[in-house]
Parts: sequence; structure tokens; C-alpha cells
Amino acid sequence: MIALVERIRAEGINLGDGILKVDSIINHQLDPGLMLGMGAAFTQCFAGARIDRILTAEISGIAPALMTGIEMNVPVVYARKRKPITMSGPVFLETAPSHTKGGETLLLVSAEFIHAGENILIIDDFLATGKTLLALARIVASAGANLVGVGVIVEKTFEGGRAAVQERFDIPIHALATISSMEGDSIVVS
Repeated sequence: MIALVERIRAEGINLGDGILKVDSIINHQLDPGLMLGMGAAFTQCFAGARIDRILTAEISGIAPALMTGIEMNVPVVYARKRKPITMSGPVFLETAPSHTKGGETLLLVSAEFIHAGENILIIDDFLATGKTLLALARIVASAGANLVGVGVIVEKTFEGGRAAVQERFDIPIHALATISSMEGDSIVVS
């Protein structure tokens, strides 16, 4: 996605330790037009798949997942990081390490929103080590649903997440922008 790549080149900042700051695009401020374009791009990437629901992680995955859900006309479910008092009944719970926050992050999804036999597409902001996506995929598996693919805004290929996910799940993975290296002020993105 050319517009996304150009924005990362212009506004992305390498904070070191594999952390890319793109707060002006994804993680703090959102560009609605760019997000709509992402939804259309993900819809095109998964045009041949039958998708019943989209799953993402709170919070940065919500906007691209929602735009994709609008394009595909399917519901979007997001894994919560804290259990609200309104979440009663069975819950799917997984943990994943947070690269930007440090420590483990909880991912909770109410069992009423993912059902056995459904086809689930995961949309998220980053694919780095793959640990968050694997946690979401385990939620899909725990529900007895089918994981049909993963779409991410940015993949950092140098962190090996794609291989980790594909080792466990034989599914298509699509990234709208790919970063092959980040050293000093240099961010190599395509």
C-alpha cells in the first residue's frame, strides 16, 4: 500500500530495540482516509475467503479491523486487555508479551462472540515476533472456529513472526507495509 509506505518513510521513527513509532498514523492519531484504504486493501487481499468475523487486539488493531469489517460487511470482535464487569459467562483467555509496554498482556474474548465452525480473519497493527497473533489464533482454536488468515498493517520481517505463525497455522498472511531493517535513523520499508 503505497500511501502507507510513504507515511512510514516520512513519519516513522526508530526508537531502538525494534520499536517503530508511528503514532501519527496508527497508534495514537488515526488518518481516517488511510484507514479506509487499509480496510479496502485487506478486503482485496482476502477476497476469495469466506469470513464470518474479524478478530483483533485492543486497541491499535481496532481501527483497521473496523474498516475491514465495514468493507466486508462482517462483525469485528476485539480481545480486551482487562475484563469489564459487563463480560460475564465463559471467556477465552490468552496472554502475550507486550514489546512496547513490557510484561505480559491479557487478551480476553467473550465466548458469546466467537463460535465453533465460524471462519475468523485476524487483523492487527504489527507482526513482529508473532506472539500476539499466536495468542489470538489460540483463542480462535479454543472456540472451535477456523482461522482463515491474518492481515497486518506493518510486518517487521527481521523479527521472524511470520515463520512463527506459519509454523503453527497454515494460513495466508498479508502485510500492507514490510520493514526489513531498522538501524539508527534508517527504516527500510516497502
